[in-house]
Amino acid sequence: MNPGESRSVLIIEDHADIAEMVGAYFENRGYIIDYAADGITGLHLAVSNQYDAIILDLMLPGMDGLEVCYKIRNEARSDVPILMLTARDTLDDKITGLDKGADDYLIKPFAIQELEARVRSLIRRYSGEIKKEVLNVGDLSIDTSTLRVKRGDQELEVTPIGFRILSVLMRESPAVVSRRELERQVWGDILPDSDTLRSHLYNLRKVIDKPFDKQLLLTIQGRGFKLVDTDESS
Repeated sequence: MNPGESRSVLIIEDHADIAEMVGAYFENRGYIIDYAADGITGLHLAVSNQYDAIILDLMLPGMDGLEVCYKIRNEARSDVPILMLTARDTLDDKITGLDKGADDYLIKPFAIQELEARVRSLIRRYSGEIKKEVLNVGDLSIDTSTLRVKRGDQELEVTPIGFRILSVLMRESPAVVSRRELERQVWGDILPDSDTLRSHLYNLRKVIDKPFDKQLLLTIQGRGFKLVDTDESS
């Protein structure tokens, strides 16, 4: 962080030793830290205060991390960056966490330096200036000022990371964007593991393509991804 710049982070973690270790490290790095030891208290703090990021454990008493994440996104309508801590390392578990609205995840045990780097990267990406524009590919449109996504007359709900992926692909359409370039534009210098982008794309397709007759989001084998109206490109 820049000198004199403080960022607030909420840690929702029921293991006191982990919470104390993470909290002490972040405070020494200049962050302002709040802490909750259960899901219900964590949700209350998350919706009652403004944070620059939330570190959310998956397994919590009272209310698990998935439900907390879902309520932050869908009931509180907050787009605060959420990094989920989990001991589960299967693709299905990762997809579920991202589908509930998490932006990134880190598998326990983790290096505290990596956790702080990922949180810093999320904060940097979310606090950047948003260029106001409306992007269209076929009948899909996004408004970067209101964060609204529509396909035809139907408004769609996408995660904050899903919105960033759409923004990159729509600006580049009909060109192919490589996996590495897409990850770089969405996450910056701290790249996620190989499952993260795949999980976000899986969830994104469920929202923008699966309910409709025409597929817009395409995987180009060995090259990357593109968002294109096949009728317009033919």
